[in-house]
Amino acid sequence: MLGELIYASLGGEAVANKDLSKDVLGAINKKTGKNISENAVKKLASSVTADTLKNEAELRKLIKQVAEMAKVPVSESTTNDIVKAVTASGVGLNHLESLIKMMVKK
Repeated sequence: MLGELIYASLGGEAVANKDLSKDVLGAINKKTGKNISENAVKKLASSVTADTLKNEAELRKLIKQVAEMAKVPVSESTTNDIVKAVTASGVGLNHLESLIKMMVKK
């Protein structure tokens, strides 16, 4: 769930297909029971760069922002798992789909 939201928040580059972006946002809203607006996701996405995924502090900040936007608590353990997966895999903005699929299975 959080992984999908992170993926959606990176939509500027990671989700090139607008319909896919809306599908992801719809799935997030359904899973969380929250109503996260497309504009909120776009606003967050506009601040994300490829360097965000390479800088652990920035990545943690992004995870926190996404969790706050979704009003979903994220444990330190989950944050560590996300950071570890992103940094170990060298995932870039264009390769997040496989990471998201892995995280959603958790």
